[in-house]
Amino acid sequence: MIKHIVLWKLKNTANGHDRAMNAGIIKARLEALNGRIPGMMKLEVGVDYSCVDGSWDVALYSEFVSRQALSDYQTHPEHEAVKAFVMSVRDDRAVADYEV
Repeated sequence: MIKHIVLWKLKNTANGHDRAMNAGIIKARLEALNGRIPGMMKLEVGVDYSCVDGSWDVALYSEFVSRQALSDYQTHPEHEAVKAFVMSVRDDRAVADYEV
């Protein structure tokens, strides 16, 4: 099984929305992918409430049956649409993929 974790820091404003609104949009759009991507076992999204120095705004945790399933997810048209929005509102991104 592959675990895929992504953290984003968002711009203060982008696409006519503030950071909190864009975080909510990201959460809703990513969670809508549940059950729609072959090989994806789980996907959850959290929006940070602490807002402390060093925290990230949005966290994605997902599980895939294989490396190939994760690779297929990366280029899936529904994920590509979400990714385009995320890229337009993010300042920074961190990612970790590992096998268990």
